[in-house]
Amino acid sequence: MATSQKEVALTELHDRHGAELWRFALRLTHDRQVAEDVVQEVLLRAWKDPRLGEREEPAARAWLFTATRNLVIDRWRSAASRHELRTELPPDRSVEDGTSVVLDRWLVAEALGSLSPEHRAVIAAAYFEGCSVADIAARLRIPPGTVKSRLHYGLRSLRLVLQEKGVTRS
Repeated sequence: MATSQKEVALTELHDRHGAELWRFALRLTHDRQVAEDVVQEVLLRAWKDPRLGEREEPAARAWLFTATRNLVIDRWRSAASRHELRTELPPDRSVEDGTSVVLDRWLVAEALGSLSPEHRAVIAAAYFEGCSVADIAARLRIPPGTVKSRLHYGLRSLRLVLQEKGVTRS
C-alpha cells in the first residue's frame, strides 16, 4: 500500500475509532494522558502493520481494541506503572523484618515434630543446647555410638522432611 493510501486509511481509522479507543483506554487506565498515549501507540502500530488496508471494518476494529487492551496490560506490568525507580547506587544496607527467620524456625520446628522422640532428643541437645556426644550419652544413659547413630539418622530424616516441604534441594 502506498504511503498516501496508508495515510488515508489511518486517518479513517482514527476518525472512526479514535474517540472510542480513547474512552476504552480511559476506562482501563483511569488517566487521561495515559489513555491518549495508549491510543497514539496503537494507531502507530496500525500504521506499521502492512495489512492495514486489507482488513475489513470489523476485523480492523477488533484489532485496534485488542491492541489497546494488550498495551494497557503491558503498561500495568511494567516497572514504570508500579512507580519503581532505577538508582545507580543500591541502598547501603537492607532492613530485615525477621519474617524469613520466623518462617524458617516454624518450618524446622514442624519438621522436628515429625521425627521420633529419640531422634528429636539428640538433635535438640546437640544443636540447640550445644551438648557434646559424651554429654548427651550421659544425660540419656545410652552409649556414645547410639547418640552418633541417632544424630545421623535423625538429621537424614529431617533433611527428607524439609525436602518434601520444598525447603531444601534434593
